Amino acid sequence: MAQKIHTGKVLEGHVEIDGAYFGGHIRLENAEKDRKDRRLKRHQTGKRRVVVAMRERDGRTLPFVGMSEAEGVALVNENVSRPSTMSANEASHWDELHMGYHLDRINHSENYCDHGKHTNMVESFFSRLCRMVQSQHRHVSPKYLH
Repeated sequence: MAQKIHTGKVLEGHVEIDGAYFGGHIRLENAEKDRKDRRLKRHQTGKRRVVVAMRERDGRTLPFVGMSEAEGVALVNENVSRPSTMSANEASHWDELHMGYHLDRINHSENYCDHGKHTNMVESFFSRLCRMVQSQHRHVSPKYLH
């Protein structure tokens, strides 16, 4: 077995990265004529946050809370060793990771796993986090999401 070289970074090996959004829900108006397009920025609350998680396939997980999933690129550069292999979905902000890492991409509109390319480990983390927020806590303020 090859010896691991410690690079001073937190995560090594094969690392998956993804983000999941929490909070910022806007209730629909009762009458359809009064409803607003909740996708537009002017109709959002500003409380929506994203949890960006990096997870080794061996098990360690490093989550961060931010305003956009694109913030994860800088987090990878700070916390993942360069010899690592990364897996991510097809979101355009992950394109920057091709410059410093071997990056496997998976297009979720086509399939969730393709010959070993997947983000199932980090999706599992988000599944458990969502279940905790929805069933145990019912609501988590952005102030305490971290």
